[in-house]
Parts: sequence; structure tokens; C-alpha cells
Amino acid sequence: MKNKPIWILSLGHLITDINQGALPAILPFFIASYDLSYTAAAGIVFAANLASSIIQPVFGYAADRFSKPWLLSMGLILAGVGLGLTGFCRSYHLIMILAIISGIGIAAYHPEAARLVNFEAGDRKNTAMSIFGVGGTIGFAVGPFLITAPLLQWGLKGTVILVFPVTLMALFMATQFSRFKSIVRENNKQQNCRSNREEKEDWWAFSRLTVVIIGRSVIFYGLNTFIPIYWISHLHQSKMMGAFALTLFAGSGIAGNLIGGMLADRFGKKKVIITGFIGLALLLPIFILVNNVFIAFGLMIPIGLILYATYSPSIVMGQDYLPNRVGLSSGITLGVAISIGGAATPLIGRIADIYTVWYGIATIACLPLLVTAVAMSLPEKSKKAI
Repeated sequence: MKNKPIWILSLGHLITDINQGALPAILPFFIASYDLSYTAAAGIVFAANLASSIIQPVFGYAADRFSKPWLLSMGLILAGVGLGLTGFCRSYHLIMILAIISGIGIAAYHPEAARLVNFEAGDRKNTAMSIFGVGGTIGFAVGPFLITAPLLQWGLKGTVILVFPVTLMALFMATQFSRFKSIVRENNKQQNCRSNREEKEDWWAFSRLTVVIIGRSVIFYGLNTFIPIYWISHLHQSKMMGAFALTLFAGSGIAGNLIGGMLADRFGKKKVIITGFIGLALLLPIFILVNNVFIAFGLMIPIGLILYATYSPSIVMGQDYLPNRVGLSSGITLGVAISIGGAATPLIGRIADIYTVWYGIATIACLPLLVTAVAMSLPEKSKKAI
């Protein structure tokens, strides 16, 4: 796909999500400097994610009513400056407030950007959304590496490094506002040519799709959190090997995201989603039943590929179900549904604490069948008004 605005929005997604990836890497430095408990440190992440997930549909609703490309630059600035200033604070509550501001910035960027990607993509919406999603995935991966070296060199004040990439990207994004406005005008013109009536929205199908996305999010956050622990405690490997397993999982996910988008454009979103979860229903039980480290490493690749392949089709399908509220749909599917899935991770951790980490992963392995059953009930696309 050679569409420049989509790549620009994906790059902005990368820069925005660097801050989401960086926050967990900053926590050990907060703990060491301010003697925070693990609960207090985790509360910072929880507050930022909660603020982002709650307000994201609000920004999506606003984007649907009034196109505001400046939300992209504002979101970038708040995301980076909010987190970048936390290292200069000595008050836990002020750190929490700044983390929430960063979460609000992240929430401001996603719905408007996803809406513009949808409008600009034409008939290749899934491929375009997969490119947009890859930007965020890379941002998550880059965040810890970007922030750790400055923190080691300058202490907590090294968080200021996060201000620079968002500032540069926000200024560049501002030069694209006229282009983004023309994208919206062209989309509105095409919609008016097709029909003077609004397309029918399928909220019931969208609700079921949200359940599917929550299920996918539980699987993702569960694996992302417990793969290193599983390697260490169950497979009796080193911390380095656990980190390598997580790298394989995330790295294959980048390719899976792109492949899933292209397949969805060719064969349909529903087929890719159902095939993906059926694949997980087969591979995850095999993964927990093998004790051979090399086979377990090998399984990380198809598991990551398949799980990430369902990302863009599910986001685009949500936009199809709410064609008149693309921003709101993006806000819910990119924000609320994913955050609810992440909130289930402590429950998996509780199972692991009581029964060992194998049972925690086994719980995750049971979910794809349930998600598949819900996904099979989804219509391929929304029905239009007659």
C-alpha cells in the first residue's frame, strides 16, 4: 500500500504508543527512588490505562460529529509531555496525574487516526488498518529501549527524552491537517453520492464483536505477561530465554498483523477472525502439553502470527457495524474492549499463584473456543437501510 496518509498516521501511532511501552519500564526506577510498593507502582499504569480507555469513546464520538485533525497533534503532545515530566516529580499523586494526562493524550490520538485510516483506505481497509496496527505494536516494543538508557544515564529526569519524539511528530502532523481535512470532505462527498439516508447500524452485532475483542485481549495480555514466567518456572529456563520467547511472540505478531489485513481484504474479515481463533484453540493446548523447549519456541511463532492476524479485521468489522460512527467504534474497540481484556490479567495471575503458572496459561488456552463460538454468530458486514 503506497498511500502516504496511512503511513503517516501509522508513524504517529508508533510515536504515541512509545509512551505506553515506556511506562512499565519506568516503574522500577520509581520504586527504587521513592520506595513505592508494587501495588502503588502498578496503580500508575492502571490509572493511565483506565483514563485512556474511558475517554477514548468520547474522543471517538467527538471525531464523528466534528472532524478535528488537531486532536492528532494534541494527543501526541499530551501523551509524551505528560509521561516525560513524571521524572521531575517527587509527589506520587502528581506522578499519577501526569500519567493520566498521558493516557488522555493516547486516547485522543487513536479514534481520530483510525477514522482517517478507514476513510483513506478505499477497498483495502483491512490492509490499511493492519499497517496502522503495526505502528502501535512497534511503538510498544521501542518504548522500553528508548527510555531505559536515559534513565540509567541521568536518573528519573531522563524521562524528558519522551518529549522530543512527540513534539517533532506533532509539528509534522500539523503540516498534514489540510490533507486530512480533504480526506474527510471526500469521504462525505462519496457518502452523499451513495445515498441521502444514513446506513443502518447493527449495535447487536457490534456488542458481540466487542466480546470477541475482549476475549482476544485477555489472550494477548495473558500471554504477554506470563510467557517469560512460564519459561522460567515451568520450563526451567533462564530469564534471557524467557525474554527471547516473548520477543519471538511479539516479532511474529508484526508479520501476523500485516498478513491478517491482506487476507481479510481478499477472503473476508469473518473468515480470518474465525480461522485465527480456531488456530489458537489448536495451538495453545499443544503449547501447554509440550515440555520440549525447542518445540515451545517454535510454537511462539504461529501463535503470535495467528493472534495478531485477527487485530485489523476486528477493528474494521466494528467500523462496518457502525458506519455512521466510525470514530466511536474505533474508540470502543481500540480502547475500552482492549482495556477490559487487560484488566483480566490479575485473575489469571491469581490462578497462577494458587495452582502454578501452567494452570494460568491453561486458562488462557480454553478461551479461543468460547471466542470462536461468538465470532461465528457475527454477520460479515452491516446491513444497509432499505
